Amino acid sequence: MSMLEVKDLVVSYGAIKALHGISFTVQQGEVISLIGSNGAGKTTTLHSISNLIKKESGTICFEGEDITDLAADKIVRRGLVQVPEGRRVFANLTVKENLEMGAYIRSDKAGIKQDMEQVFALFPRLKERVRQSAGTLSGGEQQMLAMGRSLMTKPKLLLLDEPSMGLAPILVDEIFSIIKKISAAGTTILLVEQNAYKALSIANRAYILETGSVIKSGNASDLIRDDAVKSAYLGG
Repeated sequence: MSMLEVKDLVVSYGAIKALHGISFTVQQGEVISLIGSNGAGKTTTLHSISNLIKKESGTICFEGEDITDLAADKIVRRGLVQVPEGRRVFANLTVKENLEMGAYIRSDKAGIKQDMEQVFALFPRLKERVRQSAGTLSGGEQQMLAMGRSLMTKPKLLLLDEPSMGLAPILVDEIFSIIKKISAAGTTILLVEQNAYKALSIANRAYILETGSVIKSGNASDLIRDDAVKSAYLGG
């Protein structure tokens, strides 16, 4: 049984079809990348899984349970957590308060404290800025905070939407090495990313989206060497 199974997903915005019946699976422990240019339907796919937008048809199963129409907050409680594009940290709250907001569904005080220490181990920069308000952080630090906040919910499956967007290359490397660590610690990851090379370099498998359809899928190590993929997404 797949951890996540998306089947024949169709989403429209008015008269425009954003997703044309896409299907894919995520197995426990994998890093799966969804790759495609702007407007391919990557973010729409994540929003559909989290039930943040209305689906026309199709089903989404998580750990064998149909969550197609489950309320977004209940999906989070099941352990399926999204880090949205554009970070969306609580700007007027401190770093610590943002992380505490991530643990809002938990009541295990000792576990929360332990997980906060683990977040600081992954993101030492956040520990240095623990009392700073999130709005004063750099873009890279806000991305780290958004990821740290999501880890405080103890996700089984983490949906990452464009984690490298707008970041300097050195920070992109840092974010991707942290994603690898999160995966190695046992969290399954579904990654939407425009930086196709980076995404393929850390993924087990990938699905390539074009105008709302899956046009190719396979092992990331094969796709990174595929000539058609290279010329379309990897700059030759």
